[in-house]
Amino acid sequence: MRRFVGLLLAGLVWCVQAGAAEAAPQGSLVIIGGALRADNAVVWQRVVQLAGGAGARIAVLPTAAANPERSGANLAANLNRYGAAAFIVPLSARLKDRDYRRDAEDQELASSIRTAGGVYFSGGDQSLITQALVRPDGSRTAVLEAIWDLYRRGGVIAGTSAGAAIMSSTMYYNARTVFATMSEGVNDGRELAPGLGFIGNDVFVDQHLLARGRFARMLPAMLKKGYKLGLGIDENTAMVINAAREVEVLGYQGALLLDLSRAAVEGGKDFNISNARISYLDRGDRYNLSTRQYTPSADKVDGKVDPQKPYLKEPVYSSDILGHNTVLVTMEKLIDNVQTEAIGIATAAPGEPRQELGFEFKFTRVADTVGYASAATEGYSILNLRLDVRPVQITRPWYK
Repeated sequence: MRRFVGLLLAGLVWCVQAGAAEAAPQGSLVIIGGALRADNAVVWQRVVQLAGGAGARIAVLPTAAANPERSGANLAANLNRYGAAAFIVPLSARLKDRDYRRDAEDQELASSIRTAGGVYFSGGDQSLITQALVRPDGSRTAVLEAIWDLYRRGGVIAGTSAGAAIMSSTMYYNARTVFATMSEGVNDGRELAPGLGFIGNDVFVDQHLLARGRFARMLPAMLKKGYKLGLGIDENTAMVINAAREVEVLGYQGALLLDLSRAAVEGGKDFNISNARISYLDRGDRYNLSTRQYTPSADKVDGKVDPQKPYLKEPVYSSDILGHNTVLVTMEKLIDNVQTEAIGIATAAPGEPRQELGFEFKFTRVADTVGYASAATEGYSILNLRLDVRPVQITRPWYK
């Protein structure tokens, strides 16, 4: 697998050059953060709608799944439940008695995808998707070219978990824990590998974001590869991105937007960054990646937070900023508070390297920070909190 990734990296220049000559896709992306429930109707229905509505043919690729037969059948059944005419594309290195390399060049399979209204990638191991769909020289197989044809002419490409990771031109591939990623760094061909680049070359995508604290691991990957913008989508939630590059958030929760256009990296051997911007886009919100224009959801239009009339008057601190949903709770507590700064700490778990190392995450309300409160829920949308991350020394054991 490592050899394949190395060959794939060598062929990436070919893909970028080929992509530069192509017309801009007219289709849409539905990027799902994983753990999509069968009853999350708003996401499933949007996939079907974008594929053409009732009766739309949607190709299901269970390529990343540990059990492709089971995963493919389940995904097709869910799509059909919401009105699609889904069919399974039997393309996976884990399918017995099939040669995925030959299947990836099969013209009948390619034609069935090219004439469909959408494609849906399953979760699992994202490296299996690129292994199956990209030739060792970096060029596209017949099936991958058919997927691009569908996307160019207006079809939808949807993917969950691993199927979301492949949406950007770089993806996490053999990742360690979030803390280990920050403390040990990232490298091409080990933690990072080429994705399929449907969203373009300028936006990094990650998934399972709030549930697993992965916002932090986006930072070293973005710095390593030169990304200024990053989008991280949470579980049971989707980002819909149309041809105008407008992002709409659907489903259970929301997405984080990281902007490193003004960020600086300090000297030293350990990871640190200053003056990044972090935003939370709640469900129903829209954000245009080209114009940087934000549009609040209907329940927040009249809910702009007045910093002169804060709701909270308490310090905001977390000793586990990488915990489940902790970063969002921290941001929400800060946006409507007399306090202007919040601190979160990340430390190594037992058995991880660098037990003496920790990281301080400082969130600060600055001049361009804006918050919107929902009239229907207790939720907020939050734009442009400043984020600074610096290494700190941790003394172990913590008790006397």
